[in-house]
Amino acid sequence: MIAAPAERPPMRLLFPLLTLLLALPATAADKPATRRASAHKTAAEKEAQVFLDGVTALLIPAATAYAQIDWTAATDATPEHIAERTGAARVNAALTGSKLIIDRTKELLARESELDELTVRQLRRLRLAAAENPATIPDIVARRVAAESKQTGLLDSYTFCLQLKPGGGGGCLRPITANQIDDRLRRSRDLTERQRVWTASKEIGRALRPGMVELQSLRNQVARAMGYSSYFALTVADYDMTVEEMMALLDGALEATRPLFDGLHCFARHTLAARFKRPAPKLIPAHWIGDRWAQTWPGLVEEVNLDALFKGAAPETIVKSAEGFYTSLGFPKLPASFWASSDLYPVPASSARKKNTHASAWHIDRALDVRSLMNVEPNAMWFDAAHHELGHVYYFLSYSTPEVPVLLRDGPNRAFHEAMGELGALASQQTPYLSKVGVLPAGKEPDPARWLLQSGLESIVLLQWAAGTMTHFERDLYQGELPAEQWQKRWWDQVAQFQGVAPPAARPAEACDACTKTHVNDDPARYYDYALATLIKFQLHDHICRQILKQDVRACDYAGSQAVGDFLRGIMKLGDTRDWRAIMKDATGEVISARALLEFYAPLAGELEKRNAGKDCSR
Repeated sequence: MIAAPAERPPMRLLFPLLTLLLALPATAADKPATRRASAHKTAAEKEAQVFLDGVTALLIPAATAYAQIDWTAATDATPEHIAERTGAARVNAALTGSKLIIDRTKELLARESELDELTVRQLRRLRLAAAENPATIPDIVARRVAAESKQTGLLDSYTFCLQLKPGGGGGCLRPITANQIDDRLRRSRDLTERQRVWTASKEIGRALRPGMVELQSLRNQVARAMGYSSYFALTVADYDMTVEEMMALLDGALEATRPLFDGLHCFARHTLAARFKRPAPKLIPAHWIGDRWAQTWPGLVEEVNLDALFKGAAPETIVKSAEGFYTSLGFPKLPASFWASSDLYPVPASSARKKNTHASAWHIDRALDVRSLMNVEPNAMWFDAAHHELGHVYYFLSYSTPEVPVLLRDGPNRAFHEAMGELGALASQQTPYLSKVGVLPAGKEPDPARWLLQSGLESIVLLQWAAGTMTHFERDLYQGELPAEQWQKRWWDQVAQFQGVAPPAARPAEACDACTKTHVNDDPARYYDYALATLIKFQLHDHICRQILKQDVRACDYAGSQAVGDFLRGIMKLGDTRDWRAIMKDATGEVISARALLEFYAPLAGELEKRNAGKDCSR
């Protein structure tokens, strides 16, 4: 059992402990996962190794303890658990951002030419982690940790409520879960009900806005203490890129895919207008779309009704089928602890227990304690999500080996982790695979053009949301220090610009609809990870289908291929031991780009031209 933060040693005792550990001789802190053969080491490398061994011996147990407490708070969001998470986060932040670590990594990196690549990568990771919690400004870090814990607690414990009036107000009609909101937005044909449900999903923004006002300032102060121009610039540093370089890469991908998106937007608004018997608008009303943020546009191709294929299935079979996909590639079965420790299914609306409703994968100890937090129900969305989250889990397991230093047990950048998850989801959508596992009845494969159209309404639309709305808003929020009174207008201006979507009615200026997205609160200024992961995903998929399986990229079945598993393990097992651009080039023969995505969707242009013929597509 993990001790509650109140039972931990006082903060003032942790710093002497850190000093002692960092001063230990190499043999006292030797760890196989961080130490290489000592032969031919330079004096600087030996010195750095002693430091890294001491840091690892202290930081990893502390991070593990924090992750376990964080897990408890996410799966049972009581005030007591949230308070424990706050205390544990403070301890973890104080250790990772210690001035000793900051100063020592700076000293050692000043001798970078004398160090080997693995040592340099570990030192840079330590420095980047320290920049999130620099002990040079302890009061600011403590306030930020407390504010983030409070914000996450609000998210995890919030009860969504249908309002008496469709546009909000009038009191609570009845509580509604996140899964029920998603389900009604996917299925309901009643626009009044849809507006009421959509509005209910946004009410949490009011409660979250004050905390976000505080966090905008605190996060920027933290980043600037270590020389970054903003918190957004700090998160971009994970890619060894500047803000300008990152935005240029993302804007280039948006420009390349914009013609396809414009065709999809025209199809969507006319299809939805016909469905709801309304004139076709220039901007799609948000409550017409089957997703709370319009990040994907499900259910528009009625000939492709995947949810119907899962009717009557047990939720457990969804997760087991995802495990079966990975084991067919030669990955091991998930450890028994995964099934014992994970929280995979919804909590009833009537339950007193509240949990985070966003699907996630957890690597508790940088070794074999892997878990997932989901709310699986038998439908297509959760079938995809299960394959996605287990992609993360198998990535965790693949690099948790003695060959990878503990401090480098991560993806070479955050997008690579998302790409591996997304690759599993993409593979799970291929019709040969769905037929093989019995989701699609034999001889009932859908028309490929319609299937591709539905796929484009996910991936192409997601790119506009991830690289467009979310990234530009958070760039403005931190790099541009956007004043709070401008948030709501800027948000909806960017939703209109990138997604072609408008709110169902005028939104209150004092609300914070951007705050309703989980990531803005508890995974801030990182949503471009999903955009880059989309590009990487299609590049990996293209290589697998064309070079390994010799199959059509739009009807490609990975399942049962040891060669595909070997290819993926070859990337996964590296963890963060090499530069992400080198891994990308070695794996696919090319740098990151929209090339593979555009080739995958090349036939979609003709399908959209046919479907949009005679329609007004101007905006």
